[in-house]
Amino acid sequence: MVGVISAAIAPGLALLSYIYLRDKYESEPIGMVVKLFIIGCLLVLPVMVIQYALQAEHLFQYKWVQSFLVAGLLEEFLKWFMIIYTAYHHAAFSERYDGIVYATAVSLGFATAENLFYIYAYGIHVAFWRALLPVSGHGLFGIIMGYYIGCAKFSKTPKRWLLLSLLLVSSLHGIYDYMVSAGLSWVYLILPFMLILWIFALYKMKRLNEKPDAWLARDPQITDRF
Repeated sequence: MVGVISAAIAPGLALLSYIYLRDKYESEPIGMVVKLFIIGCLLVLPVMVIQYALQAEHLFQYKWVQSFLVAGLLEEFLKWFMIIYTAYHHAAFSERYDGIVYATAVSLGFATAENLFYIYAYGIHVAFWRALLPVSGHGLFGIIMGYYIGCAKFSKTPKRWLLLSLLLVSSLHGIYDYMVSAGLSWVYLILPFMLILWIFALYKMKRLNEKPDAWLARDPQITDRF
């Protein structure tokens, strides 16, 4: 049991630690990060209940509907909502990179709890692939969502950035799920897709770490050029 729990939680915590430590200028309150991680873990329960109910009622039987709505939009909306409700208006949200930290904490909390259920059900032999694909996938979705939430926080037009953060990540999540459900050919699709996600997410992180931007919160001439 200890091995199962360790294999389930290690990838999420490792990736979250990396993202947290990449903040060069102003680390976030660890209590806030832990709180959001726990919230992400708890979100797995309502998602499982809703998805089970939809399957039991035989709703949304098409694969693309299941991928984009039941998986992508449902999961990412709940994560997005909790980030906005819990962290977006918090005083500790003082720079754009904070959005990445907070969104990734929720996403990796969700991924860690989900990973624990899967490894417990199917065995520790699936731990490597779970870490490589679903856990890292949730982490990358969190980075991308958090980047645009950070842009919204310091923008004069936040609504469009917030909408983009939700719709873009929901679409990427839907594409991921749809490719996984494609059968034997999924390996040839998902690996390049994940590579592109890694490159895109790391570029966004690097862009926000090039210089501190806490001054944005105090600058009356806030720019929308993110």
